[in-house]
Amino acid sequence: MSAHLSIIIPVLNEAYTINNALMHLQNMAGGLKSEVIIVDGDPEGSTLAAVTCAAAIKIRSARGRGRQMHQGARLASGDILLFLHADVILQRDARQRIFDACRPKDIAGGGFSLRIDSGKRVFRLIEWAVALRSRLTKIPYGDQAIFIKKTIYDKIGGFSDIPLMEDVDLMRRLKKTGAKISILPDIALASPRRWEKEGVLYCTLRNWLLITLYLSGVAPRRLVKFYR
Repeated sequence: MSAHLSIIIPVLNEAYTINNALMHLQNMAGGLKSEVIIVDGDPEGSTLAAVTCAAAIKIRSARGRGRQMHQGARLASGDILLFLHADVILQRDARQRIFDACRPKDIAGGGFSLRIDSGKRVFRLIEWAVALRSRLTKIPYGDQAIFIKKTIYDKIGGFSDIPLMEDVDLMRRLKKTGAKISILPDIALASPRRWEKEGVLYCTLRNWLLITLYLSGVAPRRLVKFYR
C-alpha cells in the first residue's frame, strides 16, 4: 500500500501569497494528489477567502502556528504530514523525496535544507549556520518544511499549545523517543521577507537569542513578546 501525504499550511494574513504557494504545490510532481489543508488563524478567514484551489481543505483555527498546525493534523488523513509555511517553496520532486526518506521504519520524519530566496551574501552565512545546526542536532525548524509520520505525530501528542518554538519543541520530543530524523539535502526555498522587514542582523541575532533562552529553560510565553 502506497503512502499518502497531507500538506498542512498555517496562514495568517497571507491572502496575497497563498495562491502562489498552491501553484508551486501544483507544479511539484504529484503535489495536488496530496491532501492540502489550509488553516487560517484569522477569525475572519481573510486568507481562506482568497484561495482559488477548489481541492484545498479550508479551516479556521485559533491564532497561533502550533495550534493551527495541530488542528490541521487532527483532520489529516495522510500517512505522512508535511507542515509547510506559505512562503516556503519546495522542489518538484519533494513529495517523492519525503516518501523515500520515510520508507525505513526507524525514520520518524525530518526536514529539508534551508535556502533563502535572495542573492545577498549575508543569507549564505545564515544558510551555512542552519546547515551546521541541523547536521549537529538533527532538529529541523519550521521554515525547513518539517515532515513526520502520522502515527508517530499522534503518539507524541503533536504540537504543543505554545506561542513560540512549537517546531523545536515537537522535534525535541520526537528525538527523545529515540527515533531517527532525516535532514534532506534537497532545498526548502524560504522568502527573505521577515529578515528584510526587520533587518537581517537584528532578525538573525534576535532569533538566535530566543532559541538560546528557550533551550536554557525560558518559557515560550515569556519569549513571544520579543518576537512580534
